[in-house]
Amino acid sequence: MIKKIDKNIISRWIGSIISFPIAFFYLFNRGKFTFIDYLNLLIHEGGHGIFMVFGRFVYFLGGSLMQLIIPGMFVVYYMLKKKVIASQFFLLWLGENFLNISVYASDARTQKLPLIGGKKVIHDWNWILSRAGLLDYDSLIGNMFYFVGAAVFLAALLLPLILSEDNERNIDLKLD
Repeated sequence: MIKKIDKNIISRWIGSIISFPIAFFYLFNRGKFTFIDYLNLLIHEGGHGIFMVFGRFVYFLGGSLMQLIIPGMFVVYYMLKKKVIASQFFLLWLGENFLNISVYASDARTQKLPLIGGKKVIHDWNWILSRAGLLDYDSLIGNMFYFVGAAVFLAALLLPLILSEDNERNIDLKLD
């Protein structure tokens, strides 16, 4: 006998069903510029302005930091509210930013990516890794960002296992 599929199960996993092809696309098209990258670029450049007060190192790192902070804030907010689908959406955006940064960091030595301002601008990750003595490891560092992004995608897909809007944990605090 075939059992009916529970509507609750489908509604719980609909975000994962929608997220899977998006995560798959980004994982296997590493570096492909998409519509969301226009927003990421705006956030990245704004990050430089925000972090410039903390010195040159943080200034150069600030663009990539802001790319992680903005979607990360939304992830935390919606996870605290136990909004699974919204959390998954923002985890996808966070993961995509990790992949985006992986491409930029991997490009530190070759500097083949087109940058806003052309050839006269300084490549953030070349500057950062040069100062840190890690320029020869740009590909390794880029791959680390890529794998963190992949892990974030996996977390987004599996989020219904650990976070559920209808499965809130009630903590009874008694003051005696």
